[in-house]
Amino acid sequence: MTTPAHPSTDRPSTGGPSTAGPSSARPADARSDRQGGPPLLVPALAFAALTVAGAVLGSSGPRPDTDAAATLAWTAAHGTLLSVGAAVLLGSTFPLVVYAATAVRRLRRLGVSAPGPSMGYAGAVLAAGSLALSGLVGWVAAQTAGLGDAALARVLAWVWFATGGIGFTAPLGLLLLGLGVPALIRGLVPRWLAWATLVIGGLAVLSTIALVTGVLYPLVPVGRFGGVVVLVAFALALPATRNGEVTR
Repeated sequence: MTTPAHPSTDRPSTGGPSTAGPSSARPADARSDRQGGPPLLVPALAFAALTVAGAVLGSSGPRPDTDAAATLAWTAAHGTLLSVGAAVLLGSTFPLVVYAATAVRRLRRLGVSAPGPSMGYAGAVLAAGSLALSGLVGWVAAQTAGLGDAALARVLAWVWFATGGIGFTAPLGLLLLGLGVPALIRGLVPRWLAWATLVIGGLAVLSTIALVTGVLYPLVPVGRFGGVVVLVAFALALPATRNGEVTR
């Protein structure tokens, strides 16, 4: 007598396709989103706020054509203001580097393989380094004002202006060009924004020639503050994913 067949008690393998659903893909997607960096607008706004604050604090400071005695007098009378401005300048370098690294990462995720974003990141690092040096030189100027050396005060003011002005603006232009070119070619942002990024980036790079002639000094604020506006607009417009589902 044969034993009646019983229904199979085999269970489907847990690794089979029946268990692979949307829920199993979400953790990987979440990890990918986290690896994309912070929302691009956060470092953009932080950098913009600190840049404006630094400009306001240093607006009354000496310029390259200020004579040595006046430079020393201003530095001695505004030591605290100069030290606070130095801290603001140094602090503004951190969100700039975070912004550049996040933007480059996002462009890579959007399929950009050209060297432009890498060159842009290099420009951001150079700009941040020059801006940090400007802040530190400003702090040194504040600490040494009590020595009463007008020549030293003027030299430090020159270095402060050069590193925080042309030395910062020119490599910032490289960042703008590195972001703007691939964004224009691939249509990642509105065309007007891409062109604005390229124009302001080009003017910022041209500010290098201001080291030869003061006629081009106006390019420094154009590149510096125009660049800040463009970076904020770029953060708002650049999608986070290829399908345009932006998470800002």
